[in-house]
Amino acid sequence: MSPATRNHKRSTSPNDEQAPKDRQGRVLLVLSAAAFMASLDLFIVNVAFDSIGRDFHGASLSDLSWILNGYAIAYAALLVPLGRLADRYGRKEGFLAGLALFALASAACALSPGLWWLVTFRVLQAAGAAALTPTSLSLLLRATEPDRRARAVRIWAATGALAAAIGPVVGGLLVQAAWQWVFVVNVPIAIVAVISAIRWVPDSRDATVERTPDLLGAGVLAIAIGALALSVVKGPDWGWSDARDVAGFVVAVVGIAFFAYRTTRHPVPVIEPAMLAVRTFAWSNIASLVFSIAFGAGLLSTILWFQQVWGYGPVRSGLAIAPGPATVQVTALISNRLARRGVPAGLIAALGCLMLAAGYVFIAFSVGVHPQWVTQMLPGQLLIGGGVGFALPTILSSGTSDLAPQRTATGSAVINMNRQIGTVLGVSILVAILGTPVGLTQAHHVFRLAWLTIAGIGVAGAVVSVGITPSRRTSAASPSSTARWRHPMACRSPRRSTPAGRAEEG
Repeated sequence: MSPATRNHKRSTSPNDEQAPKDRQGRVLLVLSAAAFMASLDLFIVNVAFDSIGRDFHGASLSDLSWILNGYAIAYAALLVPLGRLADRYGRKEGFLAGLALFALASAACALSPGLWWLVTFRVLQAAGAAALTPTSLSLLLRATEPDRRARAVRIWAATGALAAAIGPVVGGLLVQAAWQWVFVVNVPIAIVAVISAIRWVPDSRDATVERTPDLLGAGVLAIAIGALALSVVKGPDWGWSDARDVAGFVVAVVGIAFFAYRTTRHPVPVIEPAMLAVRTFAWSNIASLVFSIAFGAGLLSTILWFQQVWGYGPVRSGLAIAPGPATVQVTALISNRLARRGVPAGLIAALGCLMLAAGYVFIAFSVGVHPQWVTQMLPGQLLIGGGVGFALPTILSSGTSDLAPQRTATGSAVINMNRQIGTVLGVSILVAILGTPVGLTQAHHVFRLAWLTIAGIGVAGAVVSVGITPSRRTSAASPSSTARWRHPMACRSPRRSTPAGRAEEG
């Protein structure tokens, strides 16, 4: 065996990258804390949305939407390329750089003198999150012994669920002091995580990755999605036939076409064309996109209703939102049990989408301008939260179930990319529907229209979710799938649980 071959084996051997047994718990804590911080940011910023708008006088809802959309677009475009760059040049370096950038951008967000400065720093914050999220999971898998990986991944993935459960309440408490605190809170967490990671987390890289990913394609995709969001958000103000709005749609179409062309030509594309030939992966990406449109629009619409129509403060809004995310945890466990009993993944996900749709239909026809949260909102929120628990983990985990093991991480990142794109479209559609209502009666009308639109998108999600269940014949014939397909959430062995866990968090 040549020296080069020996060096190659050393650089890619998981055993050489494992942390000592007495440090593996610390590694799990550090990497999970970083993932928790990135997940928490989504929920607390949503709660702060109205307070930020009041502080920046004269900012319209369409302008404020870029606080959310700028972050999601950058995160979607950079997630896969930055993950692959870290695979090539060092995952620990990528993780530390992502943490540092996230912390610095968070501090800059808190100090922003104007709205568009805040949007700019949110884009930088997203770049940091796009670097730290995939690298934290890769480092965890490499640092943990094989027989402990499934448990470690479940704990890592649970941080996202925990962030969803406590995020609204934490966000409300922070915003009560000042909206800047939703960004400041990230800084000490990131500093502790950086110091701890330098000391305890071992580095790893993939020596087989020798080419730079398609950064141009990722950039063009970001421009295309941004142009699409701009045209949707500004359509009601500019007019749908206005030259500026039409130009935005044209840029979006041309950009997406160019991205598709790059995907078939570049040696390291953002999305590998061969992966799209895997039926479950292709349908899971479509389902993830459609479901996230409804989820992103629904989350923001509920917060805006509480704060702008019912006049709830940040803390009360956070408490009012909390039952929905809490219900997610319950139905996620139920969906796991259903999967273990052989219920097809597509049916579980479709049930979740229909529950979400039913929840928004209930809210649309029950709420009035006078607050009656227990009777008018709570039942719908419980239906929605239950639907998310059935649909989202199932869609995410099923997406990588038939991919070859070496494609699991990339597949999970692509699905998460589509989740972010769906969130951008959902927020943009919501803003276009709501506009700037005058008076409570008009506000009630446009919010009802928005909730019914979200319900319709949820039904569409149920239809496409059926496709995520592979046929036994396809699964058996595919070289990248298991001989006998099982729902990934029902897999028990560490080898199969790990990819599922990776996909669940995205």
